Amino acid sequence: MSDQRVAVVSGGSRGIGRAVAVALAARGCAVAVGYQGAAPAAARVVEEITASGGRAIPVRADVADEDDVAAMFTAAEDAFGGVDVVVNSAGRLSLSPIADLDLAELDALHRTNVRGAFVMSREAARRVRAGGALVNLSTSVVGLQFPGYGAYAASKGAVEAMTLVLARELRGRDVTVNAVAPGPTATEMFLDGKDEATIRRLAAQPPLERLGTPEDVAEVVSFLASPAGHWVNGQVVRVNGGII
Repeated sequence: MSDQRVAVVSGGSRGIGRAVAVALAARGCAVAVGYQGAAPAAARVVEEITASGGRAIPVRADVADEDDVAAMFTAAEDAFGGVDVVVNSAGRLSLSPIADLDLAELDALHRTNVRGAFVMSREAARRVRAGGALVNLSTSVVGLQFPGYGAYAASKGAVEAMTLVLARELRGRDVTVNAVAPGPTATEMFLDGKDEATIRRLAAQPPLERLGTPEDVAEVVSFLASPAGHWVNGQVVRVNGGII
Protein backbone atom coordinates (compact mmCIF):
# COMPACT_ATOMS: atom_id res chain seq x y z
CA MET A 1 0.00 0.00 0.00
CA SER A 2 1.27 3.46 -0.94
CA ASP A 3 2.05 6.01 1.78
CA GLN A 4 1.08 8.83 -0.59
CA ARG A 5 -1.54 11.18 0.79
CA VAL A 6 -4.69 11.53 -1.27
CA ALA A 7 -6.68 14.73 -1.73
CA VAL A 8 -10.19 15.41 -2.98
CA VAL A 9 -10.61 18.99 -4.23
CA SER A 10 -14.06 20.22 -5.23
CA GLY A 11 -14.21 23.10 -7.66
CA GLY A 12 -10.77 22.02 -8.83
CA SER A 13 -11.07 22.99 -12.46
CA ARG A 14 -10.55 26.76 -12.10
CA GLY A 15 -9.62 29.63 -9.83
CA ILE A 16 -8.55 28.90 -6.29
CA GLY A 17 -9.56 25.25 -6.56
CA ARG A 18 -7.29 24.72 -9.53
CA ALA A 19 -4.38 26.36 -7.72
CA VAL A 20 -5.07 24.20 -4.65
CA ALA A 21 -5.07 20.99 -6.70
CA VAL A 22 -1.74 21.92 -8.28
CA ALA A 23 -0.21 22.97 -4.94
CA LEU A 24 -1.29 19.77 -3.19
CA ALA A 25 0.15 17.70 -6.03
CA ALA A 26 3.41 19.64 -5.71
CA ARG A 27 3.46 18.64 -2.01
CA GLY A 28 3.16 15.00 -3.03
CA CYS A 29 -0.58 14.32 -2.86
CA ALA A 30 -2.47 12.30 -5.40
CA VAL A 31 -5.46 14.46 -6.33
CA ALA A 32 -9.05 13.84 -7.37
CA VAL A 33 -9.93 17.03 -9.25
CA GLY A 34 -13.64 17.64 -8.74
CA TYR A 35 -15.64 19.65 -11.24
CA GLN A 36 -19.27 20.10 -12.19
CA GLY A 37 -19.50 21.47 -15.72
CA ALA A 38 -15.96 22.31 -16.87
CA ALA A 39 -14.71 18.91 -17.99
CA PRO A 40 -12.08 20.28 -20.43
CA ALA A 41 -10.68 22.60 -17.75
CA ALA A 42 -10.52 19.75 -15.22
CA ALA A 43 -8.73 17.61 -17.79
CA ARG A 44 -6.14 20.37 -18.25
CA VAL A 45 -5.50 20.49 -14.49
CA VAL A 46 -4.99 16.72 -14.46
CA GLU A 47 -2.64 16.99 -17.44
CA GLU A 48 -0.63 19.72 -15.70
CA ILE A 49 -0.25 17.60 -12.57
CA THR A 50 0.66 14.40 -14.39
CA ALA A 51 3.09 16.24 -16.68
CA SER A 52 4.98 17.27 -13.54
CA GLY A 53 5.17 13.68 -12.33
CA GLY A 54 2.10 13.74 -10.09
CA ARG A 55 -0.99 11.57 -9.98
CA ALA A 56 -4.48 12.95 -10.58
CA ILE A 57 -7.90 12.04 -11.94
CA PRO A 58 -10.87 14.23 -12.91
CA VAL A 59 -14.16 13.45 -11.18
CA ARG A 60 -17.47 15.10 -12.02
CA ALA A 61 -19.65 15.90 -9.01
CA ASP A 62 -22.34 18.35 -8.00
CA VAL A 63 -21.26 19.13 -4.44
CA ALA A 64 -24.86 19.58 -3.30
CA ASP A 65 -25.77 16.06 -4.47
CA GLU A 66 -24.87 13.52 -1.81
CA ASP A 67 -24.70 10.63 -4.29
CA ASP A 68 -22.31 12.55 -6.55
CA VAL A 69 -20.11 13.45 -3.60
CA ALA A 70 -20.03 9.90 -2.27
CA ALA A 71 -19.08 8.68 -5.74
CA MET A 72 -16.27 11.26 -5.94
CA PHE A 73 -14.77 10.02 -2.67
CA THR A 74 -15.15 6.42 -3.84
CA ALA A 75 -13.36 7.27 -7.09
CA ALA A 76 -10.44 8.71 -5.10
CA GLU A 77 -10.33 5.63 -2.85
CA ASP A 78 -10.47 3.27 -5.81
CA ALA A 79 -7.76 5.13 -7.73
CA PHE A 80 -5.38 5.94 -4.88
CA GLY A 81 -6.30 3.86 -1.84
CA GLY A 82 -8.05 6.28 0.51
CA VAL A 83 -8.72 9.94 1.31
CA ASP A 84 -6.54 12.08 3.59
CA VAL A 85 -7.29 15.64 2.51
CA VAL A 86 -10.55 17.26 1.47
CA VAL A 87 -10.69 20.81 0.17
CA ASN A 88 -14.11 22.26 -0.55
CA SER A 89 -13.52 25.14 -2.94
CA ALA A 90 -16.63 24.82 -5.10
CA GLY A 91 -18.61 28.02 -4.74
CA ARG A 92 -21.11 30.42 -6.26
CA LEU A 93 -21.06 34.23 -6.05
CA SER A 94 -24.02 36.56 -6.47
CA LEU A 95 -23.75 40.31 -5.89
CA SER A 96 -26.85 42.35 -5.12
CA PRO A 97 -28.22 44.60 -2.44
CA ILE A 98 -30.28 42.48 -0.08
CA ALA A 99 -33.40 44.48 -0.97
CA ASP A 100 -33.06 43.60 -4.66
CA LEU A 101 -31.85 39.98 -4.62
CA ASP A 102 -33.95 37.46 -6.55
CA LEU A 103 -34.77 34.72 -4.05
CA ALA A 104 -34.28 32.07 -6.72
CA GLU A 105 -30.66 33.23 -6.92
CA LEU A 106 -30.43 33.12 -3.12
CA ASP A 107 -31.61 29.50 -3.19
CA ALA A 108 -29.08 28.60 -5.91
CA LEU A 109 -26.26 30.27 -4.02
CA HIS A 110 -27.10 28.53 -0.77
CA ARG A 111 -27.49 25.19 -2.54
CA THR A 112 -23.87 25.31 -3.65
CA ASN A 113 -22.24 27.23 -0.81
CA VAL A 114 -24.13 25.93 2.22
CA ARG A 115 -25.61 22.56 1.26
CA GLY A 116 -22.55 21.78 -0.87
CA ALA A 117 -20.14 22.56 1.96
CA PHE A 118 -22.28 20.52 4.35
CA VAL A 119 -22.42 17.49 2.05
CA MET A 120 -18.67 17.64 1.42
CA SER A 121 -17.97 18.04 5.14
CA ARG A 122 -20.28 15.16 6.03
CA GLU A 123 -18.57 12.83 3.57
CA ALA A 124 -15.14 13.96 4.76
CA ALA A 125 -16.15 13.24 8.36
CA ARG A 126 -17.08 9.71 7.34
CA ARG A 127 -14.07 8.92 5.16
CA VAL A 128 -10.91 10.92 5.92
CA ARG A 129 -8.17 8.79 7.43
CA ALA A 130 -6.38 9.56 10.70
CA GLY A 131 -3.82 12.32 10.25
CA GLY A 132 -5.97 13.94 7.58
CA ALA A 133 -7.50 17.37 7.09
CA LEU A 134 -10.60 19.12 5.81
CA VAL A 135 -10.32 22.71 4.58
CA ASN A 136 -13.42 24.67 3.61
CA LEU A 137 -13.26 27.92 1.64
CA SER A 138 -14.99 30.90 3.20
CA THR A 139 -14.49 34.61 2.44
CA SER A 140 -13.09 37.60 4.29
CA VAL A 141 -16.31 39.42 3.37
CA VAL A 142 -17.89 37.68 6.37
CA GLY A 143 -15.86 40.14 8.45
CA LEU A 144 -15.53 43.02 6.00
CA GLN A 145 -19.27 43.25 5.24
CA PHE A 146 -18.99 44.94 1.83
CA PRO A 147 -22.35 46.19 0.53
CA GLY A 148 -23.74 43.92 -2.16
CA TYR A 149 -22.29 40.78 -0.63
CA GLY A 150 -25.08 40.05 1.86
CA ALA A 151 -26.23 36.72 0.44
CA TYR A 152 -22.72 35.52 -0.31
CA ALA A 153 -21.38 36.52 3.12
CA ALA A 154 -24.36 34.86 4.81
CA SER A 155 -23.67 31.61 2.98
CA LYS A 156 -20.01 31.65 3.95
CA GLY A 157 -20.84 32.54 7.53
CA ALA A 158 -22.71 29.25 7.58
CA VAL A 159 -19.61 27.51 6.22
CA GLU A 160 -17.48 28.94 9.03
CA ALA A 161 -19.99 27.83 11.66
CA MET A 162 -20.19 24.24 10.42
CA THR A 163 -16.39 24.12 10.07
CA LEU A 164 -15.83 24.99 13.72
CA VAL A 165 -18.54 22.63 14.95
CA LEU A 166 -17.13 19.73 12.91
CA ALA A 167 -13.63 20.32 14.28
CA ARG A 168 -15.04 19.62 17.73
CA GLU A 169 -17.19 16.71 16.63
CA LEU A 170 -14.12 14.91 15.26
CA ARG A 171 -12.41 14.81 18.66
CA GLY A 172 -10.30 11.65 18.89
CA ARG A 173 -10.17 11.09 15.12
CA ASP A 174 -6.84 12.93 14.51
CA VAL A 175 -8.47 14.90 11.68
CA THR A 176 -8.26 18.69 11.51
CA VAL A 177 -11.01 20.97 10.21
CA ASN A 178 -10.28 24.56 9.23
CA ALA A 179 -11.57 27.28 6.94
CA VAL A 180 -9.57 29.63 4.76
CA ALA A 181 -11.21 32.99 4.06
CA PRO A 182 -9.64 34.79 1.09
CA GLY A 183 -9.94 38.49 0.51
CA PRO A 184 -10.22 39.98 -2.99
CA THR A 185 -8.47 37.45 -5.21
CA ALA A 186 -7.88 37.70 -8.94
CA THR A 187 -10.05 34.81 -10.10
CA GLU A 188 -12.49 34.72 -12.98
CA MET A 189 -15.42 34.54 -10.53
CA PHE A 190 -14.20 37.58 -8.56
CA LEU A 191 -13.32 39.74 -11.58
CA ASP A 192 -16.54 39.03 -13.50
CA GLY A 193 -18.69 42.15 -13.83
CA LYS A 194 -16.29 44.53 -12.08
CA ASP A 195 -14.97 47.62 -13.86
CA GLU A 196 -11.33 48.70 -13.70
CA ALA A 197 -11.98 51.40 -11.11
CA THR A 198 -13.58 48.88 -8.75
CA ILE A 199 -10.73 46.45 -9.21
CA ARG A 200 -8.14 49.19 -8.52
CA ARG A 201 -10.02 50.26 -5.39
CA LEU A 202 -10.17 46.72 -4.04
CA ALA A 203 -6.50 46.09 -4.89
CA ALA A 204 -5.50 49.20 -2.91
CA GLN A 205 -7.21 48.08 0.32
CA PRO A 206 -4.64 45.62 1.72
CA PRO A 207 -1.41 47.08 3.12
CA LEU A 208 0.34 44.94 0.49
CA GLU A 209 -1.57 46.99 -2.14
CA ARG A 210 -2.53 44.27 -4.59
CA LEU A 211 -5.16 41.65 -5.18
CA GLY A 212 -4.44 38.19 -3.92
CA THR A 213 -3.65 35.43 -6.38
CA PRO A 214 -5.09 31.92 -6.38
CA GLU A 215 -1.60 30.70 -5.55
CA ASP A 216 -1.44 32.92 -2.43
CA VAL A 217 -4.53 31.16 -1.11
CA ALA A 218 -3.48 27.71 -2.29
CA GLU A 219 -0.22 27.84 -0.33
CA VAL A 220 -2.12 28.45 2.91
CA VAL A 221 -4.62 25.69 2.12
CA SER A 222 -1.89 23.21 1.28
CA PHE A 223 -0.04 24.05 4.51
CA LEU A 224 -3.17 23.42 6.60
CA ALA A 225 -3.72 20.17 4.72
CA SER A 226 -0.18 18.96 5.33
CA PRO A 227 1.37 17.28 8.37
CA ALA A 228 3.24 20.57 9.01
CA GLY A 229 -0.07 22.34 9.62
CA HIS A 230 -1.70 19.62 11.69
CA TRP A 231 -1.57 21.53 14.98
CA VAL A 232 -3.86 24.19 13.50
CA ASN A 233 -7.43 23.05 14.07
CA GLY A 234 -10.86 24.66 14.36
CA GLN A 235 -9.68 27.96 12.89
CA VAL A 236 -10.78 30.45 10.25
CA VAL A 237 -7.67 31.87 8.58
CA ARG A 238 -8.18 35.23 6.87
CA VAL A 239 -5.94 35.23 3.79
CA ASN A 240 -6.37 38.77 2.55
CA GLY A 241 -3.07 40.66 2.69
CA GLY A 242 -4.01 42.47 5.88
CA ILE A 243 -7.39 44.06 5.09
CA ILE A 244 -9.07 45.02 8.36
